[in-house]
Amino acid sequence: MISQLAHIHENTILGKSVHIDPFTMVHENVEIGDGTWIGSNVTIFPGAKIGKNCKIFPGAVISAIPQDLKFQGEDTTVEIGDNTTIRECVTLSRGTIDKRTTKVGNNCLLMAYVHIAHDCMVGNNVIIANSVQVAGHVIIDDWAIVGGSSAIHQFVKVGMHSMISGGSLVRKDVPPFTKAAREPLSYAGVNSLGLRRRGYSSEAIGAIQEVYRYLFLNSLNNSRALEEIEINLPATKERDEIINFIRSSERGVMKGYIS
Repeated sequence: MISQLAHIHENTILGKSVHIDPFTMVHENVEIGDGTWIGSNVTIFPGAKIGKNCKIFPGAVISAIPQDLKFQGEDTTVEIGDNTTIRECVTLSRGTIDKRTTKVGNNCLLMAYVHIAHDCMVGNNVIIANSVQVAGHVIIDDWAIVGGSSAIHQFVKVGMHSMISGGSLVRKDVPPFTKAAREPLSYAGVNSLGLRRRGYSSEAIGAIQEVYRYLFLNSLNNSRALEEIEINLPATKERDEIINFIRSSERGVMKGYIS
């Protein structure tokens, strides 16, 4: 049902059973998938592509132009996957000429007052808690959880299945499968509880912990630790994910364990 008190641009592409509440504004060049619900007082600017069965709560602003002085009005988008919930007053900025899009995957939860800046790539099954501020060009991989009121610096990468504690200042990359806490942000162990909930065996979790013993607990620099890991630990999907993440890091990874 589309309220008569909502303003929907005539060229908007609406899927089946879309529900839009009063006082919402949908601009031109927008696509909204089947079964999506959009609450009151939502503003959806040009370039938004919203998936199926999403829930967008009052006050959200989707696909506004980026807060980037280099932006020159280029044709860019925000793309939101299926079954994603966007709570009150979340803001999602369009991409710039860098990636031309900002993406949020399937089955995500963005809690109230989250900001996702231009050219960010958020994976599937990601939870971002209240008032998290994500700067431009950030990558957040599948199944990551970011605690409330955290701030993530531009170009940072957050690895899959990681968990960042609330109120964190994330200036460096957070490797996959880890917990990140303290100030400055540092390794706080493997996210074993989250991994168990997602079906990882005790053996797989133990193997991940062994990788991080080399990286963060053995007083080795990263290059030396990676060499030792490849020599001494059997190849697994998780081991190689960690190795590739560390080697490809451009900002450097968070600090090791601090007692």
